[in-house]
Amino acid sequence: MMLNRNYIFFAVLAFIILMMLAAIPLGGAKLPESLVCVAAIGAAGWLARRLFIEGKMLFARIASLENDHRKYVEKTSQSVKDAKDLKLQLQILKRQKRNTEAIIYSISDAVIVTDASDKLVMANEPAGNLLGFKVEQSVLKPIDGLIQNEELINLIKTSRGSKVRHVRHELQFNTGEDQLTYDGIISSIYDDDGQVCGTVSVLHNITREKEISQMKNDFVSHVSHELKTPLASITAYSEMLVDGEANDEKTRREFYSVIQNQAQRLNRLIEDILNISRIESGLIKVNKEAVSTALIIRDAVQMIKSYAAEKNIEVEDRTSVVFDQVNADKDMISQVVINLLSNAVKYTPENGKITVNSEVDESKCVVRVAVTDTGVGIPPEELPNVFEKFYRVKANTKFAKGTGLGLNLVKQIVENIHGGQVFVTSEVGKGSCFSLELPLLTEEKTVAR
Repeated sequence: MMLNRNYIFFAVLAFIILMMLAAIPLGGAKLPESLVCVAAIGAAGWLARRLFIEGKMLFARIASLENDHRKYVEKTSQSVKDAKDLKLQLQILKRQKRNTEAIIYSISDAVIVTDASDKLVMANEPAGNLLGFKVEQSVLKPIDGLIQNEELINLIKTSRGSKVRHVRHELQFNTGEDQLTYDGIISSIYDDDGQVCGTVSVLHNITREKEISQMKNDFVSHVSHELKTPLASITAYSEMLVDGEANDEKTRREFYSVIQNQAQRLNRLIEDILNISRIESGLIKVNKEAVSTALIIRDAVQMIKSYAAEKNIEVEDRTSVVFDQVNADKDMISQVVINLLSNAVKYTPENGKITVNSEVDESKCVVRVAVTDTGVGIPPEELPNVFEKFYRVKANTKFAKGTGLGLNLVKQIVENIHGGQVFVTSEVGKGSCFSLELPLLTEEKTVAR
């Protein structure tokens, strides 16, 4: 604050006037010097007093301004610091957002995030592929126009409206020819006030799990049924023997024969189940060596001829004598050929014919074996399933009994253990042709061994 200029001006003016009066003669005489001194001292004292007061006020004002300036500087520094903190928090939030988006986009499950108005906030690529929309072009659009599955839309809206934290439901989606099953979990998002501000939906594909579960149930059901039939026969005939119902040797032999046959059937079933289980788990012992498929076929045909003769079925071996060696487990490949020949005899009527062919395809480096019969044939719609566990062609169950494991075992041995392939062609009423391919043992492989 500046000194009051009026006070200083009048004080100086009074001092000058007094000095002038002292110098000007008044009636021929000057003012006494003492009076002038008193007046000067009085003016100087008054001026000093005013300067002291004004100076004190000035210093107080300066101190106040300095204090205000310090507060301003501190406030400005705090504002700068707050601005830096806000900037840092914003950067952290942006980084967290990017990390969250990266996590959501990398999840293989379908993820959908909606706001309080049921508009799409975020979704990953699997969600777009499943629900049929483009993620980049669908942000902030109502889900009613994006998602075709009404059940999912209702679940999202119900979850948001009911304020339930988690809703779990199984959903079905039709994608072309396939029907997919998803495990859907819809979770509500809450803000700081505890109000629902959106939802997160995660859809996990459980189609394969459902199929495996159904296969397990079918497996247990089939095994129980297949075990029950021979056990029931063994139990019944054993009880009749114990009760003395077989009075003569001929009847007893018949009972013994039934019990023996059923026990063998039971043993074959258990062996097939164990073999398939060992192959699938990789625990089966495999002894591969260089073997000739022609020799394996010759032995298998000789073994099956007596069984075919009971139905007057001709079995013809058309294998050619060429270099047809494969690196294989001889016992397993023998079992494959015997299974195919046995099935051919089962489903071929009396006086029919079975032909076994073997040829080498050097262009593909494979040995091809085919078993053709003149049997009842297989309907076209059932051909894709004949190699499945416990699968039996419904139209042919009356012709022969079986477990439905033989062809699955053939497939497991050829494809999983020996790296080959199995095929089937058939025509109802004319017969079937089951064939397999095995990698040919070339000269280079023989030398390497």
